Parts: sequence; structure tokens; C-alpha cells
Amino acid sequence: MPVEPPIDTPHSLADAFALLASVSSSDAPLTPLAGGTDVMVRLTGEIGEPPARLLDLWRLDELRGITSDGGAITLGALTTYTDIRRSVACREHLPALVEAAATIGAAQIQNRGTLGGNIANASPAGDTLPVLLALDAEIVVGGPRGERTIPAADFWVAYRRTALAPDELILRIRIPVAGGREARFRKIGTRRAQAISKVVMALAWRERGASGASGRVWSDVRVALGSVADRPIRARATEAILDGAAPTPETADAAAAVLAAEIAPIDDVRSTADYRRAVAARVLHRLIRDAGGW
Repeated sequence: MPVEPPIDTPHSLADAFALLASVSSSDAPLTPLAGGTDVMVRLTGEIGEPPARLLDLWRLDELRGITSDGGAITLGALTTYTDIRRSVACREHLPALVEAAATIGAAQIQNRGTLGGNIANASPAGDTLPVLLALDAEIVVGGPRGERTIPAADFWVAYRRTALAPDELILRIRIPVAGGREARFRKIGTRRAQAISKVVMALAWRERGASGASGRVWSDVRVALGSVADRPIRARATEAILDGAAPTPETADAAAAVLAAEIAPIDDVRSTADYRRAVAARVLHRLIRDAGGW
């Protein structure tokens, strides 16, 4: 039988920082526990090394809340997927994030799973992560040495590895909403619900010009994907094709072809590389078509 690890339960963020500061290199590392939807399944040791010691963050109200300052939406690390779905500010300014939150698990998972946990878990298939990449989110982290801000593009550094230091926690996520940026989200899984993604994509852009696909030109384009690499990625060659172009059938054809050549997915138990490559191209084509209105 697996042995349950000891759990430290701080009563404030300052307490949590003090616990992090007290851990020496010879001690068992502290694994943060938020909603527990990912960490708890590791306790059996069947999917990697089980955590040796847990830091329970669930009671820390300092890590909760969704606020807007006009230029950005800030979400506490303990914001749940249900919180996101119910937030008026998120539904108005971040509909792609709301849509992503709605695809994760069932109601029980959405009530417990947190945005900070999805970010820290660093799964290549994390459903909210392409949205954060596409919207140029900033991840604010902190610990006993103070706070710092990490752009989402720099946060996931390798397979299930992040830019977090061992004594740092994710505190909040800041997502810019000014400037007329639009975004679309699409997830492909084995089922319509409660499925790990085979391909997950977010597309974001700003536009100028007259109405109608041929009269509009896109700028500041972001194409972000999950489940096609060892971490969430941006498809920068594909972005270059779309930047300065109009969302026309010709543009969609060209961008889809570039994306299929740019990504290098793998075969695994959920899908094949060829399927992921083909589906990613089709999804991008569909998102451009929907945005262009043709």
C-alpha cells in the first residue's frame, strides 16, 4: 500500500513562504497541493514518483479572486474552472478561457481544479495553457525571496518542467484584455467531454480594416497548441504567415500547410503523430474560416 505523505497546512501566504524557506536541499521537497486533481492521482506511484511532502494551499484566500483593472484580468492561482465559467469579467473579456475551462473533466473536477494547478502541472495537454500563450498571459510567482513575473511564453521549459524555482509558488495570472484582441479555442479529444486532448489550440489576433474577410488584415497573431510537443507551444512560422494577412480561404490554406509542417507531434496511446498533424491543420483552417465568416 502507498504511504501517505506528510501534509503542511499554512494558514497564510506568509506561512507558506516560511515553510518554503525552511526546506533545505537535504529535506524532502514540498509539492504544492491546490485542488488536488493532479497531485492526488500521483500518490499511488503509478504515474511517476509520488510526492514526498505536500504543501496544502487550499485555505489561502490570498490566492483566490478574479479582478479587472480595465487593461487586464487578474486571476488568483486558486481560481477554479467553475470560478472562471461563472465570472462575468471572464465571460465578457476572456471567452476562450471560459470555453477551455468548460472542457476540463466533469463538474467535480471543475469545482476543485485550479488555473494555477493546470499551469504548474505543465502537462503538454493542459487545456488552458494554449489560451494563456495566445493571450500573452503573465504568470506572477513568489516565495521567500519576493515576487517576479514570467511571460507564459517562457514558463514551460521542457516536458512537465516550468521556470518556477523550488521555493516559489504561482500567485496569480494576469491576462491583458485591452487593444481589441480576439481569440478562438478548440479541443479535439476521443469524446466530447471528460477527455484528455489529442490536439488543443488557441488562435488570437487583432484586426484592422473594413468588414468582410478580404477587407480585414490581422496583426499580432498568436497560434498556440497543446498535445503536439513536449510542452505547450506557439507555432511561430504559422503566426508569420497570418500576420499582415486577411482571413481568406487562401490564407487559411497556406497557414494550415505551414502548421502541418511546423509541428512535430509523437505517437502515443491517445493518438498518432499523423492524426495530430492533420487535425491541427484542419482545426486552424476551421478557426480562420469561422473568424473570416466564409
